[in-house]
Amino acid sequence: MTTVKNYLSLIKFSHTIFALPFALVGFFIGLFHKRYGEIPFSGSHNVIREEGQLSDVFSGDMWVLLLLVLGCMVTARTAAMAFNRYLDRHYDAKNPRTSVREIPSGIIKPGNALEFTIVNCLLFIGFTWFINPLCFFLSPVALLVILGYSYTKRFTPLCHLILGLGLSLAPIGAYLAVTAHFALLPIFFSLAVICWVSGFDIIYALQDEEFDKSQQLYSIPASVGKRNALRVSRFLHVLSSLFVIAAGWYGGFGYLYWMGVVVFCGMLVYQQSIVKPADLSRVNLAFMTANGIASVVFAIFVITDLFT
Repeated sequence: MTTVKNYLSLIKFSHTIFALPFALVGFFIGLFHKRYGEIPFSGSHNVIREEGQLSDVFSGDMWVLLLLVLGCMVTARTAAMAFNRYLDRHYDAKNPRTSVREIPSGIIKPGNALEFTIVNCLLFIGFTWFINPLCFFLSPVALLVILGYSYTKRFTPLCHLILGLGLSLAPIGAYLAVTAHFALLPIFFSLAVICWVSGFDIIYALQDEEFDKSQQLYSIPASVGKRNALRVSRFLHVLSSLFVIAAGWYGGFGYLYWMGVVVFCGMLVYQQSIVKPADLSRVNLAFMTANGIASVVFAIFVITDLFT
Protein backbone atom coordinates (compact mmCIF):
# COMPACT_ATOMS: atom_id res chain seq x y z
CA MET A 1 0.00 0.00 0.00
CA THR A 2 2.87 2.37 0.80
CA THR A 3 4.43 1.67 -2.60
CA VAL A 4 1.17 2.45 -4.38
CA LYS A 5 0.83 5.67 -2.39
CA ASN A 6 4.39 6.67 -3.34
CA TYR A 7 3.74 6.14 -7.04
CA LEU A 8 0.45 8.04 -6.87
CA SER A 9 2.34 10.89 -5.24
CA LEU A 10 5.07 10.66 -7.88
CA ILE A 11 2.59 11.29 -10.68
CA LYS A 12 0.39 13.71 -8.70
CA PHE A 13 -2.63 11.53 -9.43
CA SER A 14 -5.01 14.15 -8.01
CA HIS A 15 -4.08 16.46 -10.90
CA THR A 16 -5.86 14.06 -13.27
CA ILE A 17 -8.92 16.11 -12.38
CA PHE A 18 -7.77 18.84 -14.79
CA ALA A 19 -8.00 17.01 -18.14
CA LEU A 20 -10.31 14.10 -17.29
CA PRO A 21 -13.55 16.16 -17.25
CA PHE A 22 -12.74 17.50 -20.72
CA ALA A 23 -12.15 13.94 -21.93
CA LEU A 24 -15.64 13.10 -20.69
CA VAL A 25 -17.00 16.14 -22.53
CA GLY A 26 -15.39 14.88 -25.75
CA PHE A 27 -16.69 11.37 -25.13
CA PHE A 28 -20.30 12.40 -24.55
CA ILE A 29 -20.31 14.83 -27.46
CA GLY A 30 -19.05 11.98 -29.62
CA LEU A 31 -21.78 9.74 -28.22
CA PHE A 32 -24.39 12.39 -28.99
CA HIS A 33 -23.07 12.90 -32.52
CA LYS A 34 -23.00 9.19 -33.23
CA ARG A 35 -26.60 8.74 -32.15
CA TYR A 36 -28.29 11.97 -33.23
CA GLY A 37 -25.97 13.56 -35.79
CA GLU A 38 -23.84 16.64 -35.42
CA ILE A 39 -24.70 20.31 -34.90
CA PRO A 40 -26.86 22.06 -34.05
CA PHE A 41 -27.54 20.42 -30.72
CA SER A 42 -30.47 22.65 -29.93
CA GLY A 43 -32.59 21.04 -32.63
CA SER A 44 -31.84 17.57 -31.34
CA HIS A 45 -32.77 17.98 -27.69
CA ASN A 46 -36.44 17.41 -28.44
CA VAL A 47 -35.55 14.16 -30.18
CA ILE A 48 -33.85 12.93 -27.02
CA ARG A 49 -36.86 13.79 -24.88
CA GLU A 50 -39.05 11.78 -27.24
CA GLU A 51 -36.74 8.78 -27.69
CA GLY A 52 -35.33 8.41 -24.21
CA GLN A 53 -32.81 9.64 -21.69
CA LEU A 54 -29.06 9.11 -21.44
CA SER A 55 -29.53 5.46 -20.44
CA ASP A 56 -31.21 4.83 -23.79
CA VAL A 57 -28.30 6.39 -25.66
CA PHE A 58 -25.66 4.61 -23.60
CA SER A 59 -25.50 1.01 -24.87
CA GLY A 60 -23.57 -1.81 -23.21
CA ASP A 61 -20.67 -1.47 -25.65
CA MET A 62 -20.34 2.20 -24.78
CA TRP A 63 -19.66 1.34 -21.14
CA VAL A 64 -16.70 -0.75 -22.29
CA LEU A 65 -15.54 2.06 -24.56
CA LEU A 66 -15.81 4.55 -21.71
CA LEU A 67 -13.59 2.34 -19.54
CA LEU A 68 -11.05 2.11 -22.36
CA VAL A 69 -11.04 5.89 -22.76
CA LEU A 70 -10.56 6.36 -19.02
CA GLY A 71 -7.75 3.81 -19.18
CA CYS A 72 -6.09 5.82 -21.94
CA MET A 73 -6.43 9.02 -19.95
CA VAL A 74 -4.93 7.57 -16.78
CA THR A 75 -2.06 5.68 -18.43
CA ALA A 76 -1.10 8.53 -20.78
CA ARG A 77 -1.00 11.07 -17.99
CA THR A 78 0.80 8.65 -15.66
CA ALA A 79 3.47 7.98 -18.30
CA ALA A 80 3.93 11.71 -18.91
CA MET A 81 4.28 12.60 -15.23
CA ALA A 82 6.55 9.67 -14.36
CA PHE A 83 8.82 10.49 -17.31
CA ASN A 84 8.89 14.15 -16.33
CA ARG A 85 9.96 13.25 -12.79
CA TYR A 86 12.58 10.85 -14.15
CA LEU A 87 14.02 13.35 -16.63
CA ASP A 88 14.01 16.30 -14.20
CA ARG A 89 15.35 14.37 -11.19
CA HIS A 90 18.70 16.22 -11.13
CA TYR A 91 17.03 19.64 -11.31
CA ASP A 92 14.46 18.60 -8.71
CA ALA A 93 17.27 17.63 -6.33
CA LYS A 94 18.76 21.14 -6.60
CA ASN A 95 15.49 23.02 -6.18
CA PRO A 96 14.43 23.44 -2.52
CA ARG A 97 10.77 23.36 -3.56
CA THR A 98 11.08 20.00 -5.32
CA SER A 99 13.92 18.26 -3.47
CA VAL A 100 11.40 16.32 -1.38
CA ARG A 101 9.90 14.63 -4.42
CA GLU A 102 10.06 10.85 -4.55
CA ILE A 103 13.06 10.40 -6.85
CA PRO A 104 15.49 13.02 -5.43
CA SER A 105 14.58 11.99 -1.87
CA GLY A 106 15.30 8.34 -2.67
CA ILE A 107 11.78 7.00 -2.12
CA ILE A 108 11.56 5.77 -5.74
CA LYS A 109 14.60 4.77 -7.79
CA PRO A 110 15.06 6.47 -11.19
CA GLY A 111 15.14 3.13 -12.98
CA ASN A 112 11.85 2.11 -11.42
CA ALA A 113 10.25 5.40 -12.50
CA LEU A 114 11.44 4.81 -16.07
CA GLU A 115 10.07 1.25 -16.05
CA PHE A 116 6.79 2.63 -14.71
CA THR A 117 6.73 5.05 -17.64
CA ILE A 118 7.31 2.30 -20.20
CA VAL A 119 4.62 0.05 -18.72
CA ASN A 120 2.06 2.85 -18.87
CA CYS A 121 3.02 3.71 -22.45
CA LEU A 122 2.45 0.09 -23.47
CA LEU A 123 -0.87 -0.02 -21.63
CA PHE A 124 -1.94 3.20 -23.34
CA ILE A 125 -1.15 1.78 -26.79
CA GLY A 126 -2.90 -1.46 -25.84
CA PHE A 127 -6.06 0.38 -24.84
CA THR A 128 -6.12 2.29 -28.14
CA TRP A 129 -5.82 -1.02 -30.02
CA PHE A 130 -9.15 -2.09 -28.56
CA ILE A 131 -10.80 1.27 -29.30
CA ASN A 132 -10.39 1.72 -33.06
CA PRO A 133 -7.63 1.76 -35.72
CA LEU A 134 -7.48 5.56 -35.91
CA CYS A 135 -6.79 5.93 -32.19
CA PHE A 136 -4.23 3.12 -32.35
CA PHE A 137 -2.28 4.68 -35.22
CA LEU A 138 -2.38 8.11 -33.58
CA SER A 139 -1.23 6.78 -30.18
CA PRO A 140 2.52 7.24 -30.92
CA VAL A 141 1.82 10.86 -31.88
CA ALA A 142 0.06 11.43 -28.57
CA LEU A 143 2.93 9.85 -26.65
CA LEU A 144 5.46 11.95 -28.57
CA VAL A 145 3.68 15.13 -27.48
CA ILE A 146 3.09 14.24 -23.84
CA LEU A 147 6.55 12.74 -23.27
CA GLY A 148 8.32 15.32 -25.41
CA TYR A 149 6.99 18.12 -23.20
CA SER A 150 9.51 17.15 -20.51
CA TYR A 151 12.40 18.22 -22.78
CA THR A 152 10.97 21.58 -23.84
CA LYS A 153 11.96 23.54 -20.73
CA ARG A 154 15.55 23.00 -21.81
CA PHE A 155 15.24 25.03 -25.01
CA THR A 156 12.03 27.14 -25.18
CA PRO A 157 9.90 29.30 -22.87
CA LEU A 158 6.90 28.02 -24.86
CA CYS A 159 7.06 24.83 -22.82
CA HIS A 160 3.79 25.83 -21.13
CA LEU A 161 2.01 25.68 -24.48
CA ILE A 162 3.38 22.21 -25.15
CA LEU A 163 1.98 21.07 -21.81
CA GLY A 164 -1.35 22.61 -22.80
CA LEU A 165 -1.17 20.82 -26.15
CA GLY A 166 -0.63 17.51 -24.38
CA LEU A 167 -3.69 17.91 -22.15
CA SER A 168 -5.73 19.26 -25.04
CA LEU A 169 -5.58 15.83 -26.67
CA ALA A 170 -8.12 14.63 -24.08
CA PRO A 171 -11.37 15.97 -25.60
CA ILE A 172 -10.46 15.31 -29.23
CA GLY A 173 -9.03 11.88 -28.38
CA ALA A 174 -12.16 10.84 -26.49
CA TYR A 175 -14.31 12.09 -29.36
CA LEU A 176 -12.28 10.06 -31.86
CA ALA A 177 -12.69 6.99 -29.66
CA VAL A 178 -16.46 7.17 -30.15
CA THR A 179 -16.78 8.44 -33.71
CA ALA A 180 -13.44 7.58 -35.42
CA HIS A 181 -13.50 10.90 -37.28
CA PHE A 182 -12.57 14.52 -36.63
CA ALA A 183 -15.06 17.33 -36.05
CA LEU A 184 -14.78 21.04 -35.33
CA LEU A 185 -16.66 21.17 -32.01
CA PRO A 186 -14.23 19.03 -29.96
CA ILE A 187 -11.38 21.02 -31.50
CA PHE A 188 -12.87 24.17 -29.96
CA PHE A 189 -12.69 22.44 -26.57
CA SER A 190 -9.12 21.32 -27.25
CA LEU A 191 -8.13 24.91 -28.06
CA ALA A 192 -9.78 26.04 -24.83
CA VAL A 193 -7.76 23.46 -22.90
CA ILE A 194 -4.47 24.53 -24.53
CA CYS A 195 -4.96 28.14 -23.44
CA TRP A 196 -6.41 27.24 -20.03
CA VAL A 197 -3.63 24.82 -19.07
CA SER A 198 -0.86 27.03 -20.48
CA GLY A 199 -2.20 29.96 -18.50
CA PHE A 200 -2.33 28.20 -15.17
CA ASP A 201 1.03 26.48 -15.76
CA ILE A 202 2.61 29.91 -16.15
CA ILE A 203 1.12 30.86 -12.77
CA TYR A 204 2.57 27.70 -11.22
CA ALA A 205 5.99 28.41 -12.80
CA LEU A 206 6.18 31.78 -11.06
CA GLN A 207 7.49 29.91 -8.02
CA ASP A 208 10.62 28.79 -9.89
CA GLU A 209 11.56 31.96 -11.74
CA GLU A 210 14.91 32.47 -10.01
CA PHE A 211 15.77 28.76 -9.97
CA ASP A 212 15.07 28.42 -13.70
CA LYS A 213 17.33 31.36 -14.43
CA SER A 214 20.12 29.90 -12.31
CA GLN A 215 19.92 26.57 -14.15
CA GLN A 216 19.46 28.12 -17.61
CA LEU A 217 16.01 26.59 -17.92
CA TYR A 218 13.33 28.25 -19.99
CA SER A 219 9.91 29.42 -18.86
CA ILE A 220 7.71 32.46 -19.42
CA PRO A 221 8.39 33.85 -15.90
CA ALA A 222 12.15 33.33 -16.30
CA SER A 223 12.08 35.01 -19.71
CA VAL A 224 9.87 38.05 -19.09
CA GLY A 225 9.54 38.32 -15.29
CA LYS A 226 6.61 37.70 -12.97
CA ARG A 227 4.52 40.74 -13.87
CA ASN A 228 4.67 40.19 -17.63
CA ALA A 229 4.23 36.45 -17.17
CA LEU A 230 0.95 37.09 -15.39
CA ARG A 231 -0.13 39.27 -18.30
CA VAL A 232 0.60 36.43 -20.71
CA SER A 233 -1.33 34.06 -18.46
CA ARG A 234 -4.32 36.41 -18.40
CA PHE A 235 -4.26 36.72 -22.18
CA LEU A 236 -4.29 32.93 -22.55
CA HIS A 237 -7.20 32.63 -20.13
CA VAL A 238 -9.14 35.23 -22.10
CA LEU A 239 -8.56 33.12 -25.21
CA SER A 240 -9.69 30.00 -23.34
CA SER A 241 -12.91 31.77 -22.35
CA LEU A 242 -13.50 32.84 -25.94
CA PHE A 243 -13.05 29.26 -27.17
CA VAL A 244 -15.62 27.82 -24.74
CA ILE A 245 -17.99 30.61 -25.78
CA ALA A 246 -17.32 29.81 -29.46
CA ALA A 247 -18.00 26.13 -28.76
CA GLY A 248 -21.33 27.00 -27.15
CA TRP A 249 -22.36 29.18 -30.06
CA TYR A 250 -21.21 26.71 -32.72
CA GLY A 251 -22.81 23.73 -30.98
CA GLY A 252 -26.12 25.45 -30.25
CA PHE A 253 -26.02 24.44 -26.59
CA GLY A 254 -28.75 25.31 -24.09
CA TYR A 255 -28.81 27.39 -20.94
CA LEU A 256 -27.09 24.76 -18.77
CA TYR A 257 -24.00 24.96 -20.94
CA TRP A 258 -23.88 28.72 -20.49
CA MET A 259 -24.17 28.32 -16.74
CA GLY A 260 -21.09 26.10 -16.98
CA VAL A 261 -19.32 28.78 -19.00
CA VAL A 262 -20.03 31.32 -16.26
CA VAL A 263 -18.48 29.03 -13.64
CA PHE A 264 -15.48 28.17 -15.81
CA CYS A 265 -14.71 31.78 -16.72
CA GLY A 266 -15.39 32.87 -13.14
CA MET A 267 -12.74 30.46 -11.86
CA LEU A 268 -10.25 31.83 -14.37
CA VAL A 269 -10.92 35.37 -13.16
CA TYR A 270 -10.66 34.23 -9.55
CA GLN A 271 -7.27 32.55 -9.91
CA GLN A 272 -5.89 35.55 -11.77
CA SER A 273 -7.12 37.85 -9.01
CA ILE A 274 -5.47 36.04 -6.09
CA VAL A 275 -1.92 35.76 -7.50
CA LYS A 276 0.24 38.87 -7.51
CA PRO A 277 3.85 39.33 -8.68
CA ALA A 278 4.93 40.13 -5.11
CA ASP A 279 2.64 37.60 -3.41
CA LEU A 280 2.74 33.94 -4.52
CA SER A 281 1.30 32.58 -1.29
CA ARG A 282 -1.93 31.52 -2.99
CA VAL A 283 -0.46 29.92 -6.11
CA ASN A 284 -1.49 26.43 -4.99
CA LEU A 285 -5.03 27.63 -4.28
CA ALA A 286 -5.19 29.11 -7.77
CA PHE A 287 -3.58 26.05 -9.34
CA MET A 288 -5.41 23.17 -7.72
CA THR A 289 -8.68 24.39 -6.23
CA ALA A 290 -9.79 26.94 -8.83
CA ASN A 291 -8.86 24.78 -11.81
CA GLY A 292 -10.36 21.64 -10.30
CA ILE A 293 -13.68 23.41 -9.78
CA ALA A 294 -13.51 24.97 -13.25
CA SER A 295 -13.08 21.68 -15.11
CA VAL A 296 -15.38 19.45 -13.06
CA VAL A 297 -18.32 21.86 -12.79
CA PHE A 298 -18.02 22.89 -16.44
CA ALA A 299 -18.06 19.25 -17.60
CA ILE A 300 -21.11 18.46 -15.46
CA PHE A 301 -23.05 21.35 -16.99
CA VAL A 302 -21.99 20.48 -20.55
CA ILE A 303 -22.90 16.81 -20.28
CA THR A 304 -26.18 17.56 -18.50
CA ASP A 305 -27.08 20.09 -21.19
CA LEU A 306 -26.50 17.47 -23.88
CA PHE A 307 -28.99 15.00 -22.52
CA THR A 308 -31.74 17.14 -21.01
